[in-house]
Order: sequence, then C-alpha cells, then structure tokens
Amino acid sequence: MAQKTSAKEAVLDAFERVVIDRGERAATLEAVAVEAGVSKGGLLYHFGAKKDLVEGLVSRLTGLAAADLENLTAAPDGIVSRFIRSSVVIGTPFDTTYIAMTRLAQSGLYPEANASLAGVEQGWRALIEEAVGDPAVARLVLLVGDGLYYNAALFPFDKLPTPAAELDDVIAAIEDLARSRTAG
Repeated sequence: MAQKTSAKEAVLDAFERVVIDRGERAATLEAVAVEAGVSKGGLLYHFGAKKDLVEGLVSRLTGLAAADLENLTAAPDGIVSRFIRSSVVIGTPFDTTYIAMTRLAQSGLYPEANASLAGVEQGWRALIEEAVGDPAVARLVLLVGDGLYYNAALFPFDKLPTPAAELDDVIAAIEDLARSRTAG
C-alpha cells in the first residue's frame, strides 16, 4: 500500500514546485497554498512564514543528502562510480529539492539555503576524498558530476542519456588518475 503524503509534506512539495516553476518571488504563501490545494490557514498551521517553508526544505534536503551518502557508501560498484552514475539521474525527490534549494540560494535572501547546499557538497567531498585519497581528484569527481548533471538537466529531450560505456570510461580515467597520484 502506498504511503499517504502528510499535509505538511504536500505543502513543502508545492513550495518546491512554485520555486522551481515560477521562481522564489512568486512563491508567496498564497501561491503555495493554492498549489498545495489547501487554505492559507491550513498552510499557516504548518508553516507560519515563508522562512519556515525554507527551513522545511533545508530539513528535507538534509535528510535526503544523508540517505544519498549512505547509498554512496553502500554502493557495490564503489563511491566514485555510484556518484558519477547518479549525476545523470534527474527527477528524483533529491533532485527536486536540490533544484529548489539552488533557486532559493540564488535569490540571496536565504543564507540557510546556501549553507544547506554547502553542507551537501562537503559531505560528498569528504566521502569521495576518503575513497580516492586525494583532494584534487575528489574535486575533479565533483566537477565531473556537476557537468554530467548540468547536461542531463539541460538536454533531456535533445540528447539520449549518457551511454553507460561513456560513464565507464570516465570512471576508469578517474580511478587511473587517483591511483597514479597516490602511487607517486
């Protein structure tokens, strides 16, 4: 049986959609209530102000990022491989929350959004650096992931997803680089 989404989660989902589709300025309490299909009073019961909605998304992203780090750590194909392969996946709950958080951070009005995104990247960086044993290679892995994500997000209809063989080659090159830098 599918789990029913709580009213609070439905409001956060609506906030994400409005921020992504129409921008931070359009994400008024009224617009979020309409998008969520609740009265403004119903929204205010869970979130008394827009800042509370932002804090709700920070909390959501924190939880999703923790789960992502656990998945990376447990990946049978390795942390780097899983990170690179997951960088071409869009439309997940993590992806949606991450995009909404970047839009909030870009507004310059919510330092907690910037801090949340920085925390996600620091978690990835620490885990990847531990796996590859080199800070420069870890940074390279993050940048490759960013590039793959950018391409997947910008060209979903114009290009086929990055073929697995291409990802295999990128991962092998990164692993070779990591080995050569730690051996030398």
